Amino acid sequence: MHYLKPGLVLLAGLCLVSCKEKTSLAVSHIKAKQIAVAADIEEDPKITAFIKPYKEHIDKEMNSVLSFTPKTLSKKDGQLNTAIGNMEADAVLEMANPIFQEREQKSIDAVLLNHGGIRSIISKGNITTKTAFNIMPFENELVIIGIKGKHLHAMFDYLAQNKTAHPLAGMQLILNKNGSIKSKKIQGKNLEDDRLYYIATNDYLMEGGDRMDFFKKKETATYINYKLRNLFLDYFKKHDTINPHRDQRFTQE
Repeated sequence: MHYLKPGLVLLAGLCLVSCKEKTSLAVSHIKAKQIAVAADIEEDPKITAFIKPYKEHIDKEMNSVLSFTPKTLSKKDGQLNTAIGNMEADAVLEMANPIFQEREQKSIDAVLLNHGGIRSIISKGNITTKTAFNIMPFENELVIIGIKGKHLHAMFDYLAQNKTAHPLAGMQLILNKNGSIKSKKIQGKNLEDDRLYYIATNDYLMEGGDRMDFFKKKETATYINYKLRNLFLDYFKKHDTINPHRDQRFTQE
């Protein structure tokens, strides 16, 4: 007959007690306290010293001057088209089209972004890296969709009914006094129902954001690995002066 040594018996007993205690643990109550974030909260010197070099680096980067604008640009400057919206759409066409041509041997026909995506004004004076982050704080990706002309009638109907200054480029929409469509063109020509058009937009709108459901009729979708914010940064770096204007791309008689 084999007997357990006293030490082993004691160890086994402790393990059983330990296991039993662990399985019987339960949360009896939770205490919480709300701490409001306010200007009068004292800084922790250790934390402030720790983040200081990172903050200085980020501030230097965000405040670097890229370009200049002689006037303040706001999305409230017009009902159907605005200078800042025209600038954004034109920037997409200018910066993305060469990439699309090189990779796909095709050209972007038009651009449609959303008015609500413009999140800030561009103040008169220096345009900095921070400016691009302010007007486009989201991670929206540029995408070029291929869609038949017969589905783009719904796009123009949406714009006519919405009557909002969504950023447009490469297309023109003219409304009659009563709000009906007088003329709708892409690249200066009437729509061809069976033609495949390439429209640059963002991934949010492509999926039907802002009720732009017509984009769901797309046949192709091409990503060129270009976030809109980065595109605007490159556009500002390319032009030493940014001075867009309202024009006739979307008007009403």
